[in-house]
Amino acid sequence: MTDIHHLRAGGTAVVLDCTGGHLPRVLHWGRDLGDLGPAALAELRRASEPPLVSGQADVAVPLSLLPEHSAGWLGTPGLAGHRDGRDFSTAFEVTSLGVEEVDGDPVVHSRVTVAAEDAVAGLRLGIVLELLHAGVLRMRADVTNAAPGTFDLAALDLALPVPSEAAEILDLTGRHLRERAQQRHAFTLGTHLRESRRARGHDASLVMAAGERGFGWRSGELRAVHVAWSGNTRTYAERTNLGTSLLAGGELLLPGEVRLAEGESYAGPWVYASHGSGLDEMSGRFHRFLRARPEHPRSPRPVLVNVWEAVYFDHDLDRLKALAERAAAVGVERYVLDDGWFASRRDDTRGLGDWYVSPDVWPHGLHPIVDHVHGLGMQFGLWFEPEMVNPDSELYRAHPEWIFSAGGRLPVPARHQQVLDLANPGAYAHVRDHMMAVLDEYAIDYIKWDYNRDLVEPGHQATGRAGVHEQTRAVYRLIDEIRAAHLHLEIESCAGGGGRADLGILARTDRVWTSDCIDPLERQQIEAGAGLLLPPELLGSHIASPVSHTTGRAHTLDMRAGTAFFSHLGIEWDLTSATPDELGRVRAWVAAHKAHRDLLHSGTVVHADRPDDSLWVHGTVAQDGGEAVFALVQLRTSVISPPGPVRLPGLDPASTYRVAPLVPGDGPGGHLGAPPTPWWDALVELPGSVLAAVGVQAPALKPEQLVLLHLTRL
Repeated sequence: MTDIHHLRAGGTAVVLDCTGGHLPRVLHWGRDLGDLGPAALAELRRASEPPLVSGQADVAVPLSLLPEHSAGWLGTPGLAGHRDGRDFSTAFEVTSLGVEEVDGDPVVHSRVTVAAEDAVAGLRLGIVLELLHAGVLRMRADVTNAAPGTFDLAALDLALPVPSEAAEILDLTGRHLRERAQQRHAFTLGTHLRESRRARGHDASLVMAAGERGFGWRSGELRAVHVAWSGNTRTYAERTNLGTSLLAGGELLLPGEVRLAEGESYAGPWVYASHGSGLDEMSGRFHRFLRARPEHPRSPRPVLVNVWEAVYFDHDLDRLKALAERAAAVGVERYVLDDGWFASRRDDTRGLGDWYVSPDVWPHGLHPIVDHVHGLGMQFGLWFEPEMVNPDSELYRAHPEWIFSAGGRLPVPARHQQVLDLANPGAYAHVRDHMMAVLDEYAIDYIKWDYNRDLVEPGHQATGRAGVHEQTRAVYRLIDEIRAAHLHLEIESCAGGGGRADLGILARTDRVWTSDCIDPLERQQIEAGAGLLLPPELLGSHIASPVSHTTGRAHTLDMRAGTAFFSHLGIEWDLTSATPDELGRVRAWVAAHKAHRDLLHSGTVVHADRPDDSLWVHGTVAQDGGEAVFALVQLRTSVISPPGPVRLPGLDPASTYRVAPLVPGDGPGGHLGAPPTPWWDALVELPGSVLAAVGVQAPALKPEQLVLLHLTRL
């Protein structure tokens, strides 16, 4: 069989060295190398062999997709585990390898399947590597215990090499209400490890990238990985003194969580990888992949109103109907009834887990509000938090044995909640049947699926074993069952905001609630971080109240609406308190979003690199380059005034564009009533090459103001 395989798609090339019967080694992963014949591939392999040096092994030490100590690799091994203290190190030999181009698949271009065995350790390994049409690479592994005795698996990670020129690491961190903050540091010798042990991740890194020093949005070669799993994860960048650097990841397994009896298998999650010259190109590949999936939302993303910050737990039918009428009048297409509709749930201390409509608050059930909303021409959505329970609930009092716990003690409380063990068949059936009953009775179009606490001491009471892996599988199964029974249903992944935004949950849901913070200043950076992985149509972004619920900041309506404009637009504001002028302005913003959402939710997301980062420039350019929308956002004051020209990247360099303010987000007037810039009213027409290289003079904005620009090709 051929020993070296060259995969190409979407501007990406992968060259796999499969010689010698050992696990495949990646000779190249990155930009397309062109059409290389067998002789050139053989020469590439020969040119990639490292020399032997003193103090090291007497053989070349390869970095395979699953690094092994038996090959001389002394960094982090890809597989860790043991069989009663033995078989802690593996030496897999490939037993079969297949390479195919996948005809007719909208996502996958080519696939490599590897089967390997370690007869001494009694383990079989499978690896699937796929190159997608978008240029994204993904891979996953599974391991089977093929010998008597139990094999305790501790880790199964897959790795990809990065060039030695990668001198800087970027990942994401944060907290509830301040997710997806970018952080950078030097890529030094050693391991930079990011673990998420909460089974959700306000602080977890959606991507980990390694690239040339100073890489930005538009320049600098970089590579990035993402673990598509909604439980515990680990992602790491590692550099060894062997001259090898890598990015790797997989599921983080708790001690004893996966114990394989003879014949049993464990399958790890997909690990996704993208590259680019600049963050925009890297993330653009992820966006194209997601949009190509059959399950990706195809209909225009309905503008919605969520009632949470308008009414909280005060569910009054007349007030909720009035809010629905105001929402319909400004163009809203989906109405979401949030927490507080069920059982004794009058605050966040009780009732969670009792999924039946409260007879006290809703004596006629939800029919009056559901029918009213549908009568106004809107879809109806409903809030659930299926994985959690209040101790003050009928469910908890009846079945305390269904609660995740370890050591005979309850985990510390969080938001007055504990976690239901959905791997327990009784707990799973209870939640599924009660949710199905509500969905069967009412015409519900949409679920906001919330998840408001971390998993602490997540043990199965019956066995005492850790259970995050099984819990995650149970959540996936529950969503799959519900969607199979209600094919029209859309689901939002909300985990106290953006705590569950990975590609595992997004294989089953239609958007992410990006953050519980809808302060537009915070959202500018939160959504930029989330957008490194997810396109804007999957990111819920709402027009906030005049004063932010979470930060106390006050912002203009244009700043609030212009920030939410690019993503899946919603409103989280008591519209019954809005003035007629404010309602007219909201109506204009909603109409403008609807007029442009086909572009916003299919185009290429771009950002400008600016040394003065007080002015933030981002936009969306149509795939054919025919038009674009840009936002110019003054985050804070600057010592530079006026701000100077701003470059508008990503346009067709050979086309000429008319640049105009986008109404209603046309911003304030200039000094002493003059236009914000001299060209503002007369507009300007320039080639895309000039707009990218020189730009246009930005208006002078006050802190926390923005303007939108609409570019159309002449």
